[in-house]
Amino acid sequence: MENKILSLKIEEILDLKTQPVAIKIVKTEEPLPDIKTPAQNSRYCQLLMLARNGQTLMLNAEKIACPAAKAALGLGPLVEKISTGEMLCTLGLFANKEAAAKTMRMIPRIKEGSAKAVVAGPLRDFPMEPDVIVIESVPENIMWLGLARNFREGGRLSFNSSIFQAECVDVTTVPFLTGEINMTPGCYGCRQATDTPPEHMFIGIPAKLLPEIIESLEVLSEKAMKAVREKTVYSLYSKGLTQNKESINHI
Repeated sequence: MENKILSLKIEEILDLKTQPVAIKIVKTEEPLPDIKTPAQNSRYCQLLMLARNGQTLMLNAEKIACPAAKAALGLGPLVEKISTGEMLCTLGLFANKEAAAKTMRMIPRIKEGSAKAVVAGPLRDFPMEPDVIVIESVPENIMWLGLARNFREGGRLSFNSSIFQAECVDVTTVPFLTGEINMTPGCYGCRQATDTPPEHMFIGIPAKLLPEIIESLEVLSEKAMKAVREKTVYSLYSKGLTQNKESINHI
């Protein structure tokens, strides 16, 4: 299916308030696409914010403003102040440098030097074949996407996060490296630097899985999703509570 059809289907089924974002990691050996960079240096999470709002843009090593994201996406080395935990402790994110440094050692990263840029834009009209699709929405929608991944084969899903570098690592690098979906509640950086509301979270989906997930969502929307959104069990339970209360009041 074309990107536009995929995007419109998922937007309609989930009634998304923000557009699915397509991401392409431009490898070192690939030519740079003819795509504009943001007007000012931007963090990766800000690039995704702009993409959700309709812009297709590219960040390279010179334009990316977050050194942690730069390293995560393979665009440069991890700077010492971050790797040692010093900066994260200064921000108040960890109790000590050792805890912060341990976290940084465990964070997955695309191999340094293997990529030279990252492109993000609305899936609807993305001009390239994407690697990962990121969706920001309310937890219920993320739940349906997770269930859709399991719909055919079943099993359990495992999610990988340090609650730090949510967008650059959790929903971009992890799906890119593993070929599996990953969810995250967000992080300090993306919640401070973008317009993401408190009630939103994120899921990253390898682009190759998206058609299957959408097909599963369509089936789920016919019965299970309707029942949940109509709150059928809760409605019956509430009626029982009301009737019991009325019975007690008449005693």
